[in-house]
Amino acid sequence: MSKLAGKVAIVTGASKGIGAAIAKTLAKNGATIIVNYASSQAGAEQVVQSITAAGGKAAAVQADVSKTAGAQAIVSAAIAAFGRIDILVNNSGVYEFGPLATVSEMQFHKMFDINVLGLLLVTQAASAHLGEGASIINIGSDVTAITPPQTAVYTASKGAVDAITGVLARELGPRKIRVNTVSPSLTETEGTHSAGMLASDFEASIIAQTPLGRLGQPQDIADVVAFVASDDARWLTGERIMAGGGLR
Repeated sequence: MSKLAGKVAIVTGASKGIGAAIAKTLAKNGATIIVNYASSQAGAEQVVQSITAAGGKAAAVQADVSKTAGAQAIVSAAIAAFGRIDILVNNSGVYEFGPLATVSEMQFHKMFDINVLGLLLVTQAASAHLGEGASIINIGSDVTAITPPQTAVYTASKGAVDAITGVLARELGPRKIRVNTVSPSLTETEGTHSAGMLASDFEASIIAQTPLGRLGQPQDIADVVAFVASDDARWLTGERIMAGGGLR
């Protein structure tokens, strides 16, 4: 498939999990990819190798999205290597869960700095290079719909993502730039495994509430993102697309 042929995409937090699947899927559809990572160089290089082995183009860029210099470095690398930016996927994110009694300033700023400020800084840096038809996709979460206990800070950060999507859709719409959120439900990744969310009562509860009766897989999310990035979704902006098997 080549519905993204000739387009250049930045995917933040793309060294593993959903981000890696998104990067590979956009490349499969013809896009050239900037694979951003924070710390997992080996993971990012593996994603790049997978893309290039399949005949695509990609480059890995280490940067902290929560810093202005890091956001600019990602965008500058894309322009230097490939000359343009057409798609931005703001996937970088962190999560920590716990009851209200455990909320701390450090935890709050860690999640908001990456999940919210990072999104804003990378979008700000990229926006100067985005032209008509460009697509910005923010990775949200269905936690804002189901508001599970012990997720106050994380859910708040993803609620901010939803709100920012609406604002930027209006702000960038006159330039014919689309901005949407794709919101996964619980997805089987390295991160959810290591966090102990799987093979647990929590997993069983999520599956029981999901009409399609299973967890999400990274590819489920990546295919939705590829659609939203493409001209097939040209009439979608400011939308929150729930990619969770019907979980509400």
